[in-house]
Amino acid sequence: MTPASRSPRHWVIGDVHGCSQSLRDLVDLLPARDRLVLCGDVINRGPRILEAMDLAWELVASGRAVWLCGNHEADLVAALRWGPWQGPSGLAGCDTYRQLGQHLCRSWLPRLASLPLVHWGDGWAATHAGFDPFSWQPHLRIRLPFWQAYDGRFGTVIVGHTPVPAVQRLDSIVMVDTGACYGGMLSAYCPETGEVRQVKGLTPLGGVVHPRLRTLAASAPTA
Repeated sequence: MTPASRSPRHWVIGDVHGCSQSLRDLVDLLPARDRLVLCGDVINRGPRILEAMDLAWELVASGRAVWLCGNHEADLVAALRWGPWQGPSGLAGCDTYRQLGQHLCRSWLPRLASLPLVHWGDGWAATHAGFDPFSWQPHLRIRLPFWQAYDGRFGTVIVGHTPVPAVQRLDSIVMVDTGACYGGMLSAYCPETGEVRQVKGLTPLGGVVHPRLRTLAASAPTA
């Protein structure tokens, strides 16, 4: 008698931020039948943004992955469509625009604009930063108000956005951005089993973890 095939598990991957080799290494660690959910912010900051985007979209096109919209993708889409052209949220402050240039960025616009905000699983959901506790709609920049107010209505919610030293659970929230672009790790979390798999992110200059990872980690909640 042939045993029933196991339903594929899911792995929610934290913010890649242009760390294409780390993403490739992490994907190679994960079972080929399992589904991947990229938790947003594939772009910006790291040195190989286009490679990271190409790999992420290849996974999406093959049916293996979902790429969620992060605040960096949303900012780039908005700047390409309407401006602003200057400042940290505009094209002048965008690492992706500097690396790819005008033509390539605009060729990516339809794809980036189509990225979903949430992936719903069985008893869990993945989204970039969390949900607005007033409307309970996805919010791409929220932190503390969501952490404090979440009442478990969507089951376990898995988020990126805020770098933490290790994958961290706060009641029904799991935080999976472990600061790959700052010298931390690139992490994947399996909501069905609670398993974590990780690879190294960028090598920090002088072996020192980027101060932004320490600063944001200090602001993260503790279980």
